[in-house]
Amino acid sequence: MFYEPLHHKYRPQTFGELVGQDAIATTLTNAITTQRIAPAYLFTGPRGTGKTSSARIFAKSLNCLNSSQPTPTPCGKCEVCLAISRGSALDTIEIDAASNTGVDNMREIIERSQFAPVQGRYKVYVIDECHMLSTAAFNSLLKTLEEPPARVVFVLATTDPQRVLPTIISRCQRFDYRRIPLESMISHLKEIAGKEKIDITDEAVTIVAQIANGGLRDAQSLLDQLSLLSGTITPAMVWDLVGSVPDIDLLLLLEAIAADQPTEVLAQSRSIMNRGREPLVILQNLAHFYLNLLIAKTAPSRSDLVAVTSPTWKKLCAYAQALDSNLIIRVQQYLKDSEVQIKNSTSPRLWLEITLLGLLPSAAQITPLPPLPINAQSPQEKTLQKVVEKINNLPPKPSTTVFNQQSSQPLQEPITPVAPEQVSQVSIWQQMLVNLQNPMTQALLKEHGHLINFDGSSVTIGLKNNTLLNIAKGKLANIEQAFALVFQHQVKVHLQVAPFPESNQNSSEQLPAQNLVREQKSIPQSLPSKPQTLTQSQSVIEQQETKQDYTGDEVRRAAEAIAKCFNGEIIMFPGAEKISATQFPEKLPENNTTIIRGRPNVDGMDEDEIDF
Repeated sequence: MFYEPLHHKYRPQTFGELVGQDAIATTLTNAITTQRIAPAYLFTGPRGTGKTSSARIFAKSLNCLNSSQPTPTPCGKCEVCLAISRGSALDTIEIDAASNTGVDNMREIIERSQFAPVQGRYKVYVIDECHMLSTAAFNSLLKTLEEPPARVVFVLATTDPQRVLPTIISRCQRFDYRRIPLESMISHLKEIAGKEKIDITDEAVTIVAQIANGGLRDAQSLLDQLSLLSGTITPAMVWDLVGSVPDIDLLLLLEAIAADQPTEVLAQSRSIMNRGREPLVILQNLAHFYLNLLIAKTAPSRSDLVAVTSPTWKKLCAYAQALDSNLIIRVQQYLKDSEVQIKNSTSPRLWLEITLLGLLPSAAQITPLPPLPINAQSPQEKTLQKVVEKINNLPPKPSTTVFNQQSSQPLQEPITPVAPEQVSQVSIWQQMLVNLQNPMTQALLKEHGHLINFDGSSVTIGLKNNTLLNIAKGKLANIEQAFALVFQHQVKVHLQVAPFPESNQNSSEQLPAQNLVREQKSIPQSLPSKPQTLTQSQSVIEQQETKQDYTGDEVRRAAEAIAKCFNGEIIMFPGAEKISATQFPEKLPENNTTIIRGRPNVDGMDEDEIDF
């Protein structure tokens, strides 16, 4: 003899046996009593709430042979009722839409519906999980549902009514099945346990009903599994069977966290994991337990909303009164954010323990560093400002001279003092460039961008032309993120086309990222004295060390590097013995100056990319 599961054995056989669906049972009973049978019905609701069972009861009520007309109380003993219960009735056809989704399957149903019933008064088509039908299959049913043949009834059942076409829903009488109330489910499970002689405590039955979450079939299946255990079934046995953490363990873990005892937290969590619970399951159960704590805080009289035992619920209610609801919500958000880390980590036990230790009050008291004020100076900036002030206080003397080959007088200009605001602006710009993660964006702003203005909430950056501006707009998110790391808060970045100001160039020359202050240079005594207007194509920069002279090899290597950069050649070098006559200039300078002839290597470069 085959074993019959409890959810099959105790399937309702009449509308009066439906659990928790009184309104639907009353409506269908009155429809059968008054002979007002609709051509199509749509039963929707969660799984295990009685949709398919109601369809079978409805088919029995229409075709029961022990009644001369449809009856709301079928006998359940006649040939038709027994055949419907077994699923072998000729006039009651149950179709699984998940495996019959095409138009051909629906066309076959439509063709068979034209024939008269064989045994009963009505031919009933029960299409389970009808939301799995294709759009074409739904469309093929439209005409049949609207004007079906005589003595044909369609019953569509689904757990996802949103996926059913509105044109189908409009042609059916819709009944929404709700989840089974907790009290009704507990009463039904106790009745089954008494008939099957299952030794189970009332608290265990309550937990079974709460775990089922309103699905009676799930509760009956779980009770069937528990009946195979020996001895009295307790709540701990229920938690072990479903693989969840017992509420008493979660309560102990919660108390250890509240008491700020990291050792006890680690011991309790490892004790739970050593009993076979996965770290992710522990985290999810703890998050749900905090939800129970929030319910105990806001609705202490609604113990039916939580899946815990009565002693645990009383402790939760007493403990929740001392907590703030916002704190509980923040803890749940923290656990939710940590779930992704534990789920995707190769060391979930490690991250679970880190997450639990992060819930301790001592860990929560660690405040983050305050945001960096706009005008605040870091130690590096203070040191930099002292160096700049020292340089500004030096007596004016020539340090670097820019001259023309045809000039005869030295160009002497006093050093422009660097403002502290300029130093801070350059420092912020350099810090932002370092924080940029994209090297292409870093190179773009370093070569072609400059900081125009910044305040507490916005920054303005200037770029050379519209092409570079459009490129930088695509990197705006990265730039804002880099500035946020500098200021320790979100900053709005504005981009615009703006030329490099002269003051910006001077400050950038005096305060580069790697070498903030250059060594002092002196002017050679034999320079031409006539000043000329500085041009990009004719200017030459000559610098001579005051403390030590360069060797000949160093000068030669530098000259060769410059010549290679400009696709030029060295036409005269001090100490050269043999030089072609064609390489000599018309007039050589009297001093030992290396002369290089050539042009810049700008092949393949855009005009905007040339910096000289």
